[in-house]
Amino acid sequence: MTRYMIRAMVDSDIPQMAEIEKLVFPTPWTEHAFRSELADNALAVYLVLVEEDAPDKVIGYGGMWQIFDEAHITNVAIHPEHQGRKLGRLLIHAMIQWAWSNHMSHMTLEVRPSNKPAIALYEAAGFRSVGRRPGYYDDNGEDAVIMWLHREKEEEEQDDR
Repeated sequence: MTRYMIRAMVDSDIPQMAEIEKLVFPTPWTEHAFRSELADNALAVYLVLVEEDAPDKVIGYGGMWQIFDEAHITNVAIHPEHQGRKLGRLLIHAMIQWAWSNHMSHMTLEVRPSNKPAIALYEAAGFRSVGRRPGYYDDNGEDAVIMWLHREKEEEEQDDR
């Protein structure tokens, strides 16, 4: 059975992340964009998903920005060869756990309404659609669905004890 591990992104992960971006998204982020996030954006946090036996081979990744008490998810991707194995769920739950353990109270993201698998993944993790951003995506003018997840008060109080 394959065992997976989630760790913080390092500079050497970036070429693999950029390659996954090209395979998964119609308007992929570039290596330069990821390098800028790692080097210049103090708000950015990126987690990568790897196999325990191959800790340098990126299978997927997720990024978010810490803005006050909110984690804004910027991107989540799983390499197409590894999709359909519930790895996206594993990654999203790790991102939520990271956010809550770092005193975030809310998480948000935008997703294309046409990306039904992603919407289902986020809804299964507890995110709820709260609105749309008309014409959000530059490549085709598609709207973005705005989704939020709010940490339960009881969880916060338990963590404060």
